[in-house]
Amino acid sequence: MRSLVPILSLALLGASALPAAAAVRLADRLRDQHADLLDNRRAAFAELTDPFGVPNPVRLVVEDPNEAFRQFRGWRGNVVATVFWAGELPTQHNPTPNIASAWDVNWMDNFGGYDDPRRRNGYLPAGFTPRLNPFYIALPYNDIGKDWRHRPEASKVIPWFWRDYRGEGISVCKGRWVAIYHGKRVCYAQWEDVGPFQTDHWQYVFGNEEPRDNRNGGAGIDISPAVRDFLALASGERVQWRFVEDHDVPPGPWSGWASLPPGG
Repeated sequence: MRSLVPILSLALLGASALPAAAAVRLADRLRDQHADLLDNRRAAFAELTDPFGVPNPVRLVVEDPNEAFRQFRGWRGNVVATVFWAGELPTQHNPTPNIASAWDVNWMDNFGGYDDPRRRNGYLPAGFTPRLNPFYIALPYNDIGKDWRHRPEASKVIPWFWRDYRGEGISVCKGRWVAIYHGKRVCYAQWEDVGPFQTDHWQYVFGNEEPRDNRNGGAGIDISPAVRDFLALASGERVQWRFVEDHDVPPGPWSGWASLPPGG
């Protein structure tokens, strides 16, 4: 009689091999299902713009300052100028009170008081020394809309927009220097309010259009009493103006004043 040991050994070996083979097949199926799952997720993610809620990547904007300002180096000529001032109350020819400006709800208080156009001490209002530059102007464009966000065209039409951009809702126009020419004199002032009358006329401020008609004879710039007195002009007379860079502003009575930062 032959020994049963080899037969029993083979039987035991075959019995132990069955679970191993099944495990291999199960692993293959799991691997295939995992691969299918990944393929399905990749296909689904391709249809999402931001599947993980990751912030948008930083945009690198490269500008040529000389090119951007080339068209703004020339003077805007034959523009009617009207006088306005911090603290001015509404009148027929100025329906908007100037207690606040377009960019500073406490403009008169931050200025230091009422910039009286009649009671003067040289280029300053009589009775106090302003805390802000008394040489200021208004132009008929506000880069901030009623929703306190930048207007859609602002980044396209303002040549220094991305260079001076400091965040959504912070004006890049406030404090911009402007040169005003009249009667063989040039005065320098900062853009601190919006007007006269218009708030969205970028085609004039940054383009080639003329100021729109208004009740002040088509005025295209508002000037402060200090600017008026330096240029020795009367409200309604015509001037030339242009944007200038900070380093182009020469020393003068407009120098050395504090200026609230945009959004400050």
